[in-house]
Amino acid sequence: MRSKFFQSHRNKQSGFTLVEIAIVLVIIGLILGGVLKGQVLIDNAKYKNFVKQVESYRAGVYTFQDTYRALPGDIGVISALDAAATAGDGDGAIEGAECSTNGEESCLVWSHLRYAGIIAGDPSITTTSAPPTHTYGGRVSSIATGDWANGVSAIKILTLGIPGDVAQRYDNEFDDGNATSGSVARYKPGEDSTTYDLTASHSVYIAL
Repeated sequence: MRSKFFQSHRNKQSGFTLVEIAIVLVIIGLILGGVLKGQVLIDNAKYKNFVKQVESYRAGVYTFQDTYRALPGDIGVISALDAAATAGDGDGAIEGAECSTNGEESCLVWSHLRYAGIIAGDPSITTTSAPPTHTYGGRVSSIATGDWANGVSAIKILTLGIPGDVAQRYDNEFDDGNATSGSVARYKPGEDSTTYDLTASHSVYIAL
């Protein structure tokens, strides 16, 4: 009789009540909500930093042009810049779609901006390792003159390895949201989709 009483008492004490389960679920929900909100804050901070980087390179080109009356990468008379700098051809355009050949103007642009003290880095590097990286780990490959991506000739910043959601967001905010037109456009020959694949990374040209 006594053993049955204690067995019954233990059964009543085991397990959780509905109220206890509800409290646990609320706590878990609050924790998950905090984690998700924290990730959103991190993503927004990275995006804002990327936007700031692009703007700094755009401003850098204009500052260089105002100071030296020439484009970085293209400047032909480099005595005012630095005697150690490599000159461009001075024809008013920055040649080279992507910094893919050592010494081409789309690589020299980074060297010239560094010699001018506009951006950080070793100015003596004029090779394909000259381009800086952006917030998402890809290269800001070049700043060059051409009609790539949208068929309109302009000085453009080529960014590589931009996540699809970031590319779409940037295009929506600063251009027309169309991946094939405007001042922000995807560079992928043969790709006609007007939207960015959100699961892929993209090469994106951004006009100055």
